[in-house]
Amino acid sequence: MAMYSFLDLAYDVLKVATNPLTYQEVWQVGKGKGLTEKIKTSGKTPWQSLGAQLYVDVRDNVDSRFMKVGSRPARFFLKNRAEELPANAVEKIEKEQTRRKEKKTEYSERDLHPLLTYFAYANPTFNRGRSIFTKTIFHEKSQRSGYNEWIHPDMVGFYLPLDDWRPDVIEFNRLSDNNSLRLFSFELKKSLSKANYREAYFQAVSNSSWAHEGYLVAADILQEDEFLAELERLASSFGIGIIQLDPSDIDSSNILYPARGRDTLDWETINKLCEQNIDFEKFLQDVKIDFESKRIHRSEFDELVKDIRKYIKEKLKIEQTA
Repeated sequence: MAMYSFLDLAYDVLKVATNPLTYQEVWQVGKGKGLTEKIKTSGKTPWQSLGAQLYVDVRDNVDSRFMKVGSRPARFFLKNRAEELPANAVEKIEKEQTRRKEKKTEYSERDLHPLLTYFAYANPTFNRGRSIFTKTIFHEKSQRSGYNEWIHPDMVGFYLPLDDWRPDVIEFNRLSDNNSLRLFSFELKKSLSKANYREAYFQAVSNSSWAHEGYLVAADILQEDEFLAELERLASSFGIGIIQLDPSDIDSSNILYPARGRDTLDWETINKLCEQNIDFEKFLQDVKIDFESKRIHRSEFDELVKDIRKYIKEKLKIEQTA
């Protein structure tokens, strides 16, 4: 019996789809139907494998079961259902998606903070099994001056190997280069589109480059090939990574483009942050206390919501697909 493949999944999804779908949408629908469980893969981003196979099959296989509809983003449909598509199919899809986005983003940007706290603590691709804690930095507590418009990140995070390293190793590290601490900085947006991505990215560059790793985070990122390529170029050039939160399936949130890690911290900027924002200064104090006491005082940092799916449903009004 032939192994169930990515293209088999795409076919099973598209044979009942009412409209052409992007490969990301094909994967999400397939996941909701339990089809992704039939695929044997060890890849961390199987939806990318699905997309690659669909693109290649349509381009190079004259007998492909699939057809590509539109571009930026490309959508896929079944060839034998082509006659079902109206001439303005893509335009109708885009209008409907815009309407849905307007409805689903009634939440505020700060309502997303618990999702990022959960992602940093629970997502194995991001934390690689480490316990990363976050802290919201309230901009309204900052001292105002003409030079700090983009200095404050929305959230910061840290990792200390208190549970992962033996006590003697931690003490020896303290006597030597003290490089066990990792600091993270996050700029958070509800969405990234052609209208705001450059300002959002360089805001993240401005307020996150002091940390070991800096990220621009958004819940809704435009899924156009050309747009995603531009985000990848920015991440490669300036080192600030990009994280996509997925409120409809929080555990499918992922790092679109990784941050370029730094070995050293920008102490001048850290000092300026402490001078201008009491939350940031207290964050550093709390991390210092935790290191010296060899115990994480979790109550000093952002709360890890016990039932994040219930929070998303009740606060963000978004139903979970998984």
